[in-house]
Amino acid sequence: MSTVTTTTAAAGEPTLAGDRPRPHLDWRLRFGVLSLIWGFSFLLIKVGTQGYAPFQVTLGRLVFGTAVLAAAMAWKRERLPRGAGTWGRLAVAAFLLNALPFSLFAYSELTIPSTLAGICNATSPLWGMALSLVALSEDRPTRIRFAGLGLGFLGVLTVLGAWQGFHGLDVTGTAMALLASLSYPIGWIYVRRTLAGTGNSHLSMTGAQLLLATVQLAVVTPLFTSFPGHVSWLPLLAIAALGALGTGLAVLIQYGLVAEVGPTTAQMVTYFIPVIATAAGVAVLGESLRWSTPVGAVVVLAGAALTQMRPRTRTP
Repeated sequence: MSTVTTTTAAAGEPTLAGDRPRPHLDWRLRFGVLSLIWGFSFLLIKVGTQGYAPFQVTLGRLVFGTAVLAAAMAWKRERLPRGAGTWGRLAVAAFLLNALPFSLFAYSELTIPSTLAGICNATSPLWGMALSLVALSEDRPTRIRFAGLGLGFLGVLTVLGAWQGFHGLDVTGTAMALLASLSYPIGWIYVRRTLAGTGNSHLSMTGAQLLLATVQLAVVTPLFTSFPGHVSWLPLLAIAALGALGTGLAVLIQYGLVAEVGPTTAQMVTYFIPVIATAAGVAVLGESLRWSTPVGAVVVLAGAALTQMRPRTRTP
């Protein structure tokens, strides 16, 4: 994780170190709320796609999320970043961390359960570990982290039922969910290399990033979708909650957690997301669950946890 950005797998929005908001609620309570919000995001995506096209779900999500960030910026009297170079790099970050993964998850849930999408999301630390081998020379993995990488991808194969030849699995939808999870660490590495030390606040950078992602989807969506013939209220409410809570409020909560308890503790929310996503999908949507799904998810999370371990520094 970068000293400039700290994100969770499901969020994809940067959190700048150095901003120190005054906490009003105990961090454990906020941690639990954040886990629930992001865990239920996959259920909300599934409900949203029942009434609207995936690009429309993503655009709505970004519009509502950006509105929350804009309100927070107005409240704190924050200004957007300046400089064409910064905005250009933020546009790339917006694509990699928001527009692309959000759209891929929405498309994937047309054909795969929200439970599987949530578990695929948990592979982001594994992809990040693999990418760090070639992209971050200062972040060389240890043997334990290598073992975690292998264990994690073994868990992925278990979730997918590889020994059965992936029987009953929609390959395209699953591949989209895995690509969405891969997009996050690519974006993190890009931000780490190009947007460090800008001097802008977390809120300013995140607001600009979401605004740019919204513009990107506003351009793309009309090209691939038609205007809805009628309003589907339940999917629309799901999209509004997905954006306002899962993309807007959650970012502010995550930012406060990182500032208060540090990125290592804050990123532990990643390991609760697939558990909540699976429980929500089964309990609310009635999605079926094979034994290999929870077993594989546990193996994925164990591997992901190992990849995040850092060697202890010895004090003289």
